[in-house]
Amino acid sequence: MTAPKLSLTTTTADEATVDAVVIGTVQSDSDPGGVTLAPGSERVDAAFGGNLAEILRTVGATGKQDEVVKIPSMGKIKAGLVVAAGLGKAGDGGPAAEQVRRASGVAARALAGTRRAVTTLSTVDLQAAVEGTLLGAYRFTEYRSEKGDAPVERVDVESPAEGTAKEHRTALKTATAIAEAVRTARDFINTPPNDLYPASFADRAAALGRDAGLEVEVLDEKALRKGGYGGVLGVGMGSTRPPRLVRLSYQGPKARKKVALVGKGITFDTGGISIKPAATMDEMTSDMSGAAAVVAIMVLASKLKYPLSLTATVPMAENMPSGSAYRPGDVLTMYGGKTVEVLNTDAEGRLILADAIVRACEDGPDYLIDIATLTGAQMVALGRRTPGIMGTDEFRDRTAEIARSTGEGGWPMPLPDELRGDLDSKLADIANVTGHRWGGMLAAGIFLREFVAENVQWAHIDIAGPAFNPAAPWGYTAKGGTGVPVRTVAALLSDIADNG
Repeated sequence: MTAPKLSLTTTTADEATVDAVVIGTVQSDSDPGGVTLAPGSERVDAAFGGNLAEILRTVGATGKQDEVVKIPSMGKIKAGLVVAAGLGKAGDGGPAAEQVRRASGVAARALAGTRRAVTTLSTVDLQAAVEGTLLGAYRFTEYRSEKGDAPVERVDVESPAEGTAKEHRTALKTATAIAEAVRTARDFINTPPNDLYPASFADRAAALGRDAGLEVEVLDEKALRKGGYGGVLGVGMGSTRPPRLVRLSYQGPKARKKVALVGKGITFDTGGISIKPAATMDEMTSDMSGAAAVVAIMVLASKLKYPLSLTATVPMAENMPSGSAYRPGDVLTMYGGKTVEVLNTDAEGRLILADAIVRACEDGPDYLIDIATLTGAQMVALGRRTPGIMGTDEFRDRTAEIARSTGEGGWPMPLPDELRGDLDSKLADIANVTGHRWGGMLAAGIFLREFVAENVQWAHIDIAGPAFNPAAPWGYTAKGGTGVPVRTVAALLSDIADNG
């Protein structure tokens, strides 16, 4: 569904000729049920005689996070409606960026069916307000005959007092591009697997890449066989829809660092012969979330012109059980020659990633970032909202810190040496699982480490839980595909560009 159009305005919210005004409310630290107004709402409050907080409290507002309260303006301002979005409790420095992002998201969702609104949350944090508005307004209605209320058509973003007009325009452009990349990833994830399968996914990724001016290469099953991509071919054997591998390349201006991106693109995962239980198997349409994120990030890099050399290697396959499917006990020869004994065909993501990682390392990158819905063990350890981040120590910690700063979350996890012995195979160089349930997320990371070239700074981001929201929307996160960790990687690439 079409995204809202956002534009900067210097017209204050009380004077804006719009249908609705968005303000922020803050939860009191000391007074249960107490609510105060966030910065930026002073002129609207003045129009209500300084009583707006009391009016909102009377109708039940508390300022808690993700709360939305609507009141009619009664002619006090030009807009007919005031939408108060809760920020939660503010710290000493005022509301944090993630609080603004979440409040903007719930406000945007509450404005569905509205023609035009203005937000004052942008005066607290412009980039966070823009991202939250565009992501909160996201709805995927491609397959619905009844579309429901359309997202708010237009949101005027009130300019902050600090900074120049040029800085504000740059922030708006950057935030819009990042949010559009997240929305692109969400669209991919939410497309059902009968329409998004390896060949169609590759075609769509290639089209986006070409439109963005990227160099594009697509390997079909014949090229994969000729190239020796045993992991991708092995996983894709059981499907009537053969696998693909997409390569997207971007050369930024005055690029000083080379970064390789790899994303897991299992367009549907039954588990193969080691078949999954039926319950929630429908969520496995999201098993290509890593690939979706990587494709979206490559397009974003072209828009924002990062001064980096970027290459994405994206393996795509469908993991199905059939007479031609690979079996527990098979030995696969991976790209580069290493052999893997398959003990569980539901540990397929690491097999296609291994091929892609070896190929990506042939380009001699300084950094390698792989993104995957890799293990259920990630959710057991960290829940549905916190990615597990593994890799080389320094880059792992840097990635995790940046992930938390974006609000997407991330926690650094170890790769214990003692687990490597549990991946020893009786037949091959390595087995694809340990044969026990302990430290499953870590063992998957250790497996991938075997395929990363020396002297490459590497981060592996396991998004098995965070990639998909099966429950009700919250903050700026819709039901379905989330687009995590697009914003994390965007911030990480920006940091590499600035600091090496």
